[in-house]
Amino acid sequence: MRDLLANRIIISLVISWAIAQSSKVVIHLITQRRIDLRYVTGTGGMPSSHSSLVSSLATGVAIQDGLASTQFAIAAAFAVVVMFDAQGVRRAASLQAAILNQIIDELFQGHPISERRLRELLGHTPTQVIVGALIGIVVTIILMSSPGLLRT
Repeated sequence: MRDLLANRIIISLVISWAIAQSSKVVIHLITQRRIDLRYVTGTGGMPSSHSSLVSSLATGVAIQDGLASTQFAIAAAFAVVVMFDAQGVRRAASLQAAILNQIIDELFQGHPISERRLRELLGHTPTQVIVGALIGIVVTIILMSSPGLLRT
């Protein structure tokens, strides 16, 4: 456990993820004027915490092992796949859920039918992915480049 807690990359990506995830609550509070704690553990929304986490991982590996390392190549490929999925496949699933919910609302208005709705906030827009990635990169550069912040 001591080694895990001394791993600067893991500490950086956890902090990056936490900043991105908790900022969703703040952004929702500012835009909607109400607190929604579902954003603490939920998927989707601004910014992408998935993108923040994987970009932090790739940045940390780049700083620690270098851009020419095999480890960086693996982390970068992993980051690209996760971010592409976040704004591609999961975004498409979000749009399909919204359309299906609209169909249910229109077809069965006033009829007794299951009111269970599909979760629509699954994926991310490209902007949400980019902002999440920037959070991960910036936080990791700051944490790993400042000698006193993360001791090894």
